[in-house]
Amino acid sequence: MTGRPDRLESYEAYADNYEGPRFTDWLRKRSEPAWSDATTHRFTQQLGADTLDTNVFSQYLIQDYAFVETLVGAFGQAVGQAPSMAAKRRLIEFLDVITDEENDYFERSFTALGLPAEMRTDPELTDTTEAMTDLLVAAANEGGYAETLAVLVPAEWVYLEWAQREATDRPESFYFDEWIELHANPGFVSFVQWLRRQLDTVGPTLPTPQQARVMRYFERTVALEAAFFESAYRA
Repeated sequence: MTGRPDRLESYEAYADNYEGPRFTDWLRKRSEPAWSDATTHRFTQQLGADTLDTNVFSQYLIQDYAFVETLVGAFGQAVGQAPSMAAKRRLIEFLDVITDEENDYFERSFTALGLPAEMRTDPELTDTTEAMTDLLVAAANEGGYAETLAVLVPAEWVYLEWAQREATDRPESFYFDEWIELHANPGFVSFVQWLRRQLDTVGPTLPTPQQARVMRYFERTVALEAAFFESAYRA
């Protein structure tokens, strides 16, 4: 894939070249080719086709579950940073989904896949999982609301894009099917759209150096999402 066009180098330049520009669209375009690598990764396609090796999926689930605690913490940080009570409430509602419905999915899938308790609770983290954890912590603690959103938006948006694609022909295995459903249902679609609007609102108001920092967080998150899928095959 060719390099990024010059007009995407800054949001101001991007906005001058597009009608009705969205800050998150600029970030997504800037993140190519990693965005396409993540959203079309063989892992996502094999999962949707019900052909993904269960050993690969098991390794993926183990690492993802280890990452969830940090993700919950980042969303908790976003609650504190959010500019309104309505925004705080929306984030808290999503936290409830992660800690309830999604956690239940993990537990049932671990049992179905025959994964022992020690692999669920104290796994050896891959370099990619550790890098994602470090990135979330850095964004939440070293920046503000915009930096936190710069990690959370792509982390959820990547899943929405590939899950919606794979939702058209659902796999039979419940742990594949429900993983798609968790990321393609109307509630999740609505939340990701809302999350994008939050960053679309705050992003254009940021000084140029902060926009560049937000862009780096977004790009790094997308690259790590692709690497996270790939690392499951090497475990």
